[in-house]
Amino acid sequence: MFDKEFILQYFNDLNKRIEREQIYERELKIEFVKQKVIAIIGPRRAGKTYYLLGLLKKNPKNTFYIDLEHSAFKDIEHKDLFEIIHMVNEYFKLEIKNIIIDEIQNLKEWEKLARSVIDSGFNLIVSGSSSKLLSKEIATQLRGRSLTYLMLPLSFREFLSFKKMEIRKLVSLSDKVKLLRELDLFLEWGGYPEIVIDSDKKEKILKDYIETTLQKDFIERFEIAHISIAKFIFEFVIQNYSKDISINKIAKFVSSQLRKNVKNIVYDYVEKLPETLSVFFLEKYSESIYKRKSAQKKVYIVDTGLANLYGFTKDLGKRMENAVFAELMRKTNENPMLSYFYWKDYQQRETDFVVKDGSKVKSLIQVTYVSDKTEIEEREIRSLLKAGEELKCDDLMIITWGFKGEEIMENRKIIFKPLWEWLLDVE
Repeated sequence: MFDKEFILQYFNDLNKRIEREQIYERELKIEFVKQKVIAIIGPRRAGKTYYLLGLLKKNPKNTFYIDLEHSAFKDIEHKDLFEIIHMVNEYFKLEIKNIIIDEIQNLKEWEKLARSVIDSGFNLIVSGSSSKLLSKEIATQLRGRSLTYLMLPLSFREFLSFKKMEIRKLVSLSDKVKLLRELDLFLEWGGYPEIVIDSDKKEKILKDYIETTLQKDFIERFEIAHISIAKFIFEFVIQNYSKDISINKIAKFVSSQLRKNVKNIVYDYVEKLPETLSVFFLEKYSESIYKRKSAQKKVYIVDTGLANLYGFTKDLGKRMENAVFAELMRKTNENPMLSYFYWKDYQQRETDFVVKDGSKVKSLIQVTYVSDKTEIEEREIRSLLKAGEELKCDDLMIITWGFKGEEIMENRKIIFKPLWEWLLDVE
């Protein structure tokens, strides 16, 4: 049984909060869809709750929002939720059509509730902590009845928007200087909304994020028994972002340190780590699934600000590459057929990103920290050309820090584009 007065007070306070709170616009475009549960997943503190409040603010008369972390909803059951919806509808004179449930994983058998909500004719959006609501769980529990979107920390466009900086199609020289300064800041400290809004406490905020992710989303979520091994893997992987790593070498090193074989434990922990949504693994391109799965993987982190906690140098080249990866991941929300790989041949020639759209290789991208054509190493150009030849792809791009242009080489056009232009999608 729920406390009616307590719950009505919650909704009164929520209405006041919506009126006074500044809700920053995000680029993620989500619409309610009949007979589908829309699920938003993402790393801790990426801004999911504020995004949901923004949806409520746009449609206050027909949208019902509930945060199941609030004590007013402690121990409520499925039937209670429907009674609360009816009560709020009557009390505030609403016509509720859309339901938003934040932290839905706090309700037992939440997937049955989600199905009941859409079967009752309501539209539904759900979100939850990355430690308890995983994309594979959503796909399993709501088979065929859900659409999943990924919310990451701020893109560079959102970063500038939060700072009230206008993005123009035509950029003057003085604008470019400002943009490069902001891009440098973005690559150094990342795009967690709280850091952009309150930059004076960025070191403390980042430290809290990473420690909470390690403890809640990794150790507690998966009931990790060997905590020292888990911490080592977590730190090692983040420290080696934008690089390919050998899980076998990690396992051998840990085993040698502990003087016992822990290979299976290491493999198990590494496999679980991406489910925290703090790191991502990129597979090597191959038509053979065996070769893809057995080859070394490249590591990327959810936000470049995290590199400050375990890194020792500010490697702008690695940060640029990581920012490109994160932006590519955002594009999958608009086109779920996109997938990404890295390419490397037997001579160790490498291309950073192979972009596939369905079964077709759409484009190849190389990322390098240079400001002039003469600074680009020949091996990077040769690797890109070789990948283009092998994968039969003519859309070749090198993302740079400052150099812009295009060149025909071996009957293929290579476009050189500065990172800020590519991230902002301007010419």
